[in-house]
Amino acid sequence: MSVQVEKLEKNMAKLTVEVPAEEVEKAIQNVYLKSRKSINIPGFRKGKAPRQLIEKMYGKEIFYSDAMDALLPRAYSDAASECGEEIVSYPSIDVTQFESGKPFIFTAEVALKPPVTLDEYKGIEVEKASLEVTDEEIDAKIEKERDENSRTITVEDRAVESGDIVMLDFEGFVDGEAFEGGKGENYELTIGSNTFIPGFEDQLIGAKPEEELDVNVTFPEEYGAKELAGKAAVFKCKVHSIKVKELPEVDDEFAQEVSEFDTLEEYKADIKANILKEKETKARNEKEDAVIAKIIENAQMEIPDAMVDYQTQQMLDDFGRRMQSQGLSLEQYFQYTGMTEAQYREQAKPSALKNIQSRLVLEAVAEAEKIEVSDEDMDAEFDRMAEQYGMEAAKIKEFYGEAQLDEMKKDLAIQKAVTIVTDAAVEA
Repeated sequence: MSVQVEKLEKNMAKLTVEVPAEEVEKAIQNVYLKSRKSINIPGFRKGKAPRQLIEKMYGKEIFYSDAMDALLPRAYSDAASECGEEIVSYPSIDVTQFESGKPFIFTAEVALKPPVTLDEYKGIEVEKASLEVTDEEIDAKIEKERDENSRTITVEDRAVESGDIVMLDFEGFVDGEAFEGGKGENYELTIGSNTFIPGFEDQLIGAKPEEELDVNVTFPEEYGAKELAGKAAVFKCKVHSIKVKELPEVDDEFAQEVSEFDTLEEYKADIKANILKEKETKARNEKEDAVIAKIIENAQMEIPDAMVDYQTQQMLDDFGRRMQSQGLSLEQYFQYTGMTEAQYREQAKPSALKNIQSRLVLEAVAEAEKIEVSDEDMDAEFDRMAEQYGMEAAKIKEFYGEAQLDEMKKDLAIQKAVTIVTDAAVEA
């Protein structure tokens, strides 16, 4: 097999691949042997008709399509390995020649990994994040814990107030007709949660247990169900019961109930330490993002569109696998959300481009800094993965071939590059 590389504009290339005629003949013969049992030729038992006779009756091209399909993936893969270029996209294939007795010739237009020219990447100036923990933030955490440890009690001697939890039946009507999805029984609703149509919850305030009332609302213009958008509706409601949350007192006893500490002061100190840790992690992540964004801005590189398309497809495939793990196919997700695959791709493209740019500049930094990944670094990463997945490191290593190990080394080198540029940044 021979491969010729023609460099095109914007880091694209065209590979011209020629597969020897004998490989073409072998592929055609294999297809003939597999498919002859399904071809009827008068005078011959099934599977016994000679290839020449079949080709004479149906045309010599009868086996070409399947033979080409069998040859093409391996031929392209071999060409991509032999061409000496780092390909970063799916190929756009154009078949030039496929015929018995002649070489198989095709072209593959691909994107090549673009070169990166770094400018300033150390000493990047970034805004210094505030790590102050306020009393309000501590109180908010405590209030959340109080809410999670609250109990509900039924009240019978008053009407509904904001913040109450009501149990109600309701049925909605538009132009006097009940509509699908507008009915609920023994539905628990927190007044003020804004989970219903605007205005619905407010009109329940003042209602008493077992009281029936009409709630008049108008569906928003942007409402999901188009047949209801902008329509006036009447909900016939009946409040069955009213409940309120009873929150625990914030004292030493509360601290002992919700934590490992004996006193409220110790509990508050722990909350403060945890908030500080969260802020430090967030600040570090934001610092990394800001530094990388500035390095990208300072660098020069030309990203091929096909490379962005490839990254977008990878993101779509990853998203599909996540949906599948939740028991939902991509088709179902798009159906439920009203989004199309084309819209998803368009929305994903900016993130795809950013991911590409980040990876390229960090690889360039790793090269400029002559970063090396040691065996100890690899072992430490396998140990980390073993702890994360609850497996032995040796078992995880068994799943990694040479290509996967090389990719892990690149990822670890990039992590080191991130540390170098982030530590070297100047906070102002």
